[in-house]
Amino acid sequence: MENSKSPNPLEDVSNTKDPFAEDAPAKNNSTELADAENDTAENATENAQDPESQDPRAKGWANPTPYNYADFANRNADDWAGIATRYEWKAEWNDEYGDIGPRNEELEKQLFEGDLITRAGTRLQQLNNPPLVTCESEDVISAIGEWDDAGLHPIMRENVRLCLYDKPTTVQSFVLPAVMQGKDVIGIAQTGSGKTGAFLIPILSKLMGKAKKLAAARPDVTKEYNPAEDGVRAEPLVLVVCPTRELATQIFDEARRLCYRSMLRPCVAYGGAPARFQRDELRKGCDILIGTPGRILDFMGQPHVLSLRRVRFTVIDEADELLQLDWEEDFKKIMSGGDMNEDDDHRYMMFSATFDKECRKLARTYLGASHIRVRVGRPGSSHINVTQNVLYVDDNMKRNALYDLLLSMVPIRTLIFVNNKEQVDYVDDYLFNRGLPSTSIHGGRTQREREDAIRSFRSARCPIMVATGLSARGLDIVNVMHVINYDLPKVQHGGITEYVHRIGGRTARIGNEGVATSFYNERDQDIATDLVKILIECNQAIPDFLEEFRPDENEITFDDDTDRDEPDSDSDSDADVAKNDDGPSLEDYFASDDKPNENSSVAGGADDSQWAPKANEQSSQAW
Repeated sequence: MENSKSPNPLEDVSNTKDPFAEDAPAKNNSTELADAENDTAENATENAQDPESQDPRAKGWANPTPYNYADFANRNADDWAGIATRYEWKAEWNDEYGDIGPRNEELEKQLFEGDLITRAGTRLQQLNNPPLVTCESEDVISAIGEWDDAGLHPIMRENVRLCLYDKPTTVQSFVLPAVMQGKDVIGIAQTGSGKTGAFLIPILSKLMGKAKKLAAARPDVTKEYNPAEDGVRAEPLVLVVCPTRELATQIFDEARRLCYRSMLRPCVAYGGAPARFQRDELRKGCDILIGTPGRILDFMGQPHVLSLRRVRFTVIDEADELLQLDWEEDFKKIMSGGDMNEDDDHRYMMFSATFDKECRKLARTYLGASHIRVRVGRPGSSHINVTQNVLYVDDNMKRNALYDLLLSMVPIRTLIFVNNKEQVDYVDDYLFNRGLPSTSIHGGRTQREREDAIRSFRSARCPIMVATGLSARGLDIVNVMHVINYDLPKVQHGGITEYVHRIGGRTARIGNEGVATSFYNERDQDIATDLVKILIECNQAIPDFLEEFRPDENEITFDDDTDRDEPDSDSDSDADVAKNDDGPSLEDYFASDDKPNENSSVAGGADDSQWAPKANEQSSQAW
């Protein structure tokens, strides 16, 4: 955030640059934000007695906007995320342009400008020097340092430039060459580290220039098009399966950008939205299908709508979350559909922030024995670019604490997590009635309401969003600078893994900085030990009320550090060393002299990785 008057966010914000403007920097001052949070407890009583200090308008927040149900009733199909404009190839271009279509300046502005793209932040280099990088493979994979080293198709290289992706992130630097070499891949990395680009960029690049040969015939929808007569069966070359509707639409948006000026046509299929509109898009032709398991299975049950017989790449994104949702049986049906590939050259990829036993079981079933496993950091570790603060707040004081916390800071995009749908409505209503521009999202809302809420949050018409953890999984919105855990996740609902997804997957994406504030009290003791471990691992301050849960340095271990099953032999080969690598425990961090990773089987790149630098140390205090 930039403030021409003072770096103190508690002072007058009238001269503050609009943090939601399209040209606002995609970074924030974590020290500034954290200072504001730490000041909250001290000023709470004083603020409560000062009416002006309790006026959201005086603090720079916009007026709250009620939901317009009359407008909602008049919406048409074009408002659905899945019907978003994409680059449509014209049959007449085949001879004139080859496999690279002409520019469409209007669409180019829509795809590559504004608030759709998360720009790389100032901490990208820190993100690209994680504490541990391993690339386990029978073959040597040379990591790339620049996009020009990746062997991308010319139009993909240009689209990457338009996306303002300056350099590959660490996970991209290893996954791209692996995919380009035709390998099955497992990618395990922090949320917000560029995993979506890691699989879309090389897959689409490999298919560019081959669409005429590989893709099914489809109509020219830029001319007169009659769905009943001209529609075709969708036979995608790429299938991406993910757990939530919001994540599906975001991957679809990324595919729209990366397919620009190519013959490849992306589509998205997810539940909650009318199947009719999605079916109509599929029947125009589909080369890349992104979707949730339920809706994909629905369309698979309609052979005239969808066939997976041409699929060459199947990607499972957020695999850990999908398996937690009991999609295993549906997976088998979807995967078996992709196995009908006529050329028998089907590649499988799995990506996740964690990689538990169920994920490993799925990988053993479908991935080839020579697959490549790229692991960046410890599975389930937290993001090094997030400043984490923990405040002690009794349940009956949470509303007041939240309100005072929001008013103590410069208005910024803020995502607030609670643990159930009823609480989402309760907190959203409270903030709205106190004059703050809030919106909310949870699984009980209609898909139209969910998409409207995301639009309002993305455009900053409502820069405060209240959500459950699952409903916000995968959201990638520019300049989300603050995540607040109004409720910490319970162990039976994900525990520390869910905490990591919340704070790392929404803020501090692609090298940007972020702040996470968590409200804690005695009801959260089931997560306290794991929370302390995460704070220690990320060099964050431990508040006094959590000191009793701090383990001795030689006792700090992580229950799920490994993403490999135990090997069958006691071989001392390099490959077995890599498979046995359980990731660094915290005692490794304490004992480290900035040693490089010695277990990597890559040529260059990973062997230069250093242990994580310290994050800004901010004191956490009680409410």
